[in-house]
This record gives sequence, C-alpha cells and structure tokens, in this order.
Amino acid sequence: MAPSGEQPVTPALWIRHDSEILPLWWDRLCSQIGPQPASRYASGLFDSDRRRPIAQWYNPALGAALLVAIETGPEWPVQRFAVFYAPPGGGFTKIHMDNHEWFTRTPQKSPTEDEAFAAAIASAEAFLQVEMDFI
Repeated sequence: MAPSGEQPVTPALWIRHDSEILPLWWDRLCSQIGPQPASRYASGLFDSDRRRPIAQWYNPALGAALLVAIETGPEWPVQRFAVFYAPPGGGFTKIHMDNHEWFTRTPQKSPTEDEAFAAAIASAEAFLQVEMDFI
C-alpha cells in the first residue's frame, strides 16, 4: 500500500495498434541514419507503410513502441519477421530473438507465414513483459 497521500504506482499501458505504422518509427529511424537510408531500411518498411502483416504496441505515457513486421525484401525466398523497439526517450533498435521465418517456395510447409507471425508476436509480448520489469 502506498504511504498516506501518495498514489500507488500504476504501470504504463501498452496499447495494441495494428492499423498503420506509427510515425514515431520513421522519425526515430531518420534521426539515427537519415532519410535516404531510412527509406531503404527493411525494404522500405517505415517509408511507405505497405508491408503486412504487422503487430504494434504503443505506450503514450512512455513515448515507446514495439513492432513486429516483415524485414526482408519481397523478392527473397526466405521471409522473416523482426521485432523493433523504440524505447522511452528516443532511439530505435531491432530486438534479436529467434528467427521467425518462412519459405515462400513452400508456403504450406511449416513454418508457414501465419506460424512465423504468431511466434514473432509471442516473442514481442514476452519482451514487453521483461521490459516493464525494468521501467
């Protein structure tokens, strides 16, 4: 229980937001590597908001975000989902986790795109749990 007169500490909320990639990603990436390289990063993932599927969480209280998205070019035979993190206060990083990939030449063979996406989401959610322990 919080001491008299003090409010208990409430963890900041992570809100799922999958409809469009947040502008925060573009801003953070441009500030780190510049607009030209940013437009090519992960096959233009943050430049044109066209690569799907995505899963995204945003924490407005912290100014932080987490994203699961395809990072490989569409022409690659192996496609891979990556987890990207924009921590509170600035910056941008790719979280190195298990490879969440599938093969376009054998789309029905496990792991499928849906299985890889589900595994990447599970990794992202596990990361959020750990991250909240440090905030």
